[in-house]
Amino acid sequence: MGLAIEVRKFLRSTRNGILSTHSGKFEGYPFGSLTAFVLDGDCQPIILISSITEHTKKIAAKAKVSLLVFSEGSDLQANPRLTLIGEAVQIDKNDADWRARYLRYLPQTAGYFDMHDFAFYRITILQAHYIAGFGKMGWADGKEITTENNAIAALENGVLKHMNADHIDSMLVYCQHFHNITPQRVEFVGIDSDGFDIRATINNDTTNILRFNFETPIFDAQSARAAYIALGKISK
Repeated sequence: MGLAIEVRKFLRSTRNGILSTHSGKFEGYPFGSLTAFVLDGDCQPIILISSITEHTKKIAAKAKVSLLVFSEGSDLQANPRLTLIGEAVQIDKNDADWRARYLRYLPQTAGYFDMHDFAFYRITILQAHYIAGFGKMGWADGKEITTENNAIAALENGVLKHMNADHIDSMLVYCQHFHNITPQRVEFVGIDSDGFDIRATINNDTTNILRFNFETPIFDAQSARAAYIALGKISK
């Protein structure tokens, strides 16, 4: 697997990061804080932040940012992590498809949309530094990471409705086979060229978003159908 593909798959597996902008109070110094993010169809991070935060004020003056992305675990130094360098640009918070996708992944943020000072920002990735483990690291160009595949994004709403209406049993099998988890409830939340995500409820109170990767990237409805058929055969 090439480094850029490995970076993209890791990025799609997590939604936690530390956003760093230029400090407003201490000129020339970076300022970082925790932030959640959701990826768009091109694998670019989307964040939702308030206009009163230090970040928003500095992005307005200087759009250059970094986003340190990490996975959960007791030993962060032993786990993969990724530093993205890019530029943040405000996008429309009221875009219906984007709002729905963001809330599927981060439903706890629903109240923010009723506050007028929150807005979406897309981080266009210019470079990425990936540390997969001890002695395994490197840089990847942002153009190698992004997919620029709007066809899959356009299919997402239809796939969601179809999977959640007709394929609950298949999703339960995926969870059992690939993650060794037997959830009480499942919900299909998103699809992209590299795979898809399912929210699994365990013990009726704990929910996790589980990642499922395709063997090869998909680019249209036909290749998506073939990928699901292949997964079904593997999980039988």
